[in-house]
Amino acid sequence: MTARARHDRPAVLALSLLLLALLVAACDASTASPSASASPIATDAVATPTPAASATASPTGVPADVDALYDEIEREVAAMRGLDPTGEVERQMLSADELADEIATLYREDSPVEVVAANERFYKALDLLPPDASLEDLSIELLSGGVAGYYRDDQKRLYVVSRSGRVGGNEKITFAHEFDHALQDQHFSIFADQQDVTNRSDWLLARQGLYEGDATLLMTLWAADNMTPQDFQEMLTEGLNDPSTEMLERMPAILRETLLYPYTTGLAFVQQRFTTGGGWEAVDALYDAVPETTEQVLHPDKYEAGEGPIAIDVPDDLADRIGPAWELALDDTFGEFQMGVWLRDAEAPGATEAAAGWGGDRVLVLNGPDDTWATVLGTAWDSEADAREFEAAAGPVVDGLADPAALLPGGGSTSRWVVVASSDDVLAAVTGALGLAG
Repeated sequence: MTARARHDRPAVLALSLLLLALLVAACDASTASPSASASPIATDAVATPTPAASATASPTGVPADVDALYDEIEREVAAMRGLDPTGEVERQMLSADELADEIATLYREDSPVEVVAANERFYKALDLLPPDASLEDLSIELLSGGVAGYYRDDQKRLYVVSRSGRVGGNEKITFAHEFDHALQDQHFSIFADQQDVTNRSDWLLARQGLYEGDATLLMTLWAADNMTPQDFQEMLTEGLNDPSTEMLERMPAILRETLLYPYTTGLAFVQQRFTTGGGWEAVDALYDAVPETTEQVLHPDKYEAGEGPIAIDVPDDLADRIGPAWELALDDTFGEFQMGVWLRDAEAPGATEAAAGWGGDRVLVLNGPDDTWATVLGTAWDSEADAREFEAAAGPVVDGLADPAALLPGGGSTSRWVVVASSDDVLAAVTGALGLAG
């Protein structure tokens, strides 16, 4: 669950993180088999021999020679992707400083303060963030350091970051990636359907896995056909020495892994369909039946089977049942992907396998008087055995949390509830209001 997933006005930020394995795969034009478990490398580009400083500016605000290069990349991407542009896509180059300003502004516009605070409360309750961490500050730092470009569907404009002021391999491949997002926007409703969605984080992450996996595969294939050995060498050289790698490594796992997921797990999901289903037409068909959950992206067989999420019911008057002046601050979903991140980050035994039995969940954050609070993670599992496996993995993690916490069975054999609270009294009040055994 991420605060950035909540857009009052969706501004889809396509974070073009380049993966070392993709570059290696792209160097071999005879095959397209990028790894889904690669480590991120740099997003900085080394200048190509093509100077831009003295070029005449075009009407787009991009130097004329760079505009001509980007025009050519647009034609190549459209032809490869099999989607003809239906309108003009504006483009803009940003410096690193301009990017930092844009990211901070976009984050604050698209992430209401109360939603960020509730997410931060939930993450800290599960020990996914340090007690003194600021979710807003970490998110802005992460995005500012890891973004090579983005596409804003509300503006029909794509942005490419140039830290050198010129166009090198990173800028070229980023432009290809972002222009694919523009084509997705023109031909499918993937972005429009997300308008005003504020409480379905796992659903949004599943969709992100599709459109980012699509653009990452496209940029890899485009690079194999169109980039020069010099372009790849520049990218590798910069990547091996880029400070953003250190920044990613020190980020909390819940932020780092969620940022990388669409470019790794999402790529694997789309690539499988591309390879076994008949190329880009098979990928296009995914937009008619977009994945509903990260479970479906992680397990394509569950997508093919149409295995959707299990609904988790909670009383509509839960806050009132807890006590006077209580209110619901967040009602959202976590999903199998982030469930796995939590368990792995806590070094739970068999974490990935335990998360794989996920059937559905619901996240609640409740605020009470005098700084009292509670978080609830209600889960449903595919079978009784899966629920027991989750309990065995998560039980020691819950026992080790800093605040009063409990892992309890629900009304059926396949449900488990994780409740964390500001005090033992609040914990008892919340579990009682939920009707949980304890």
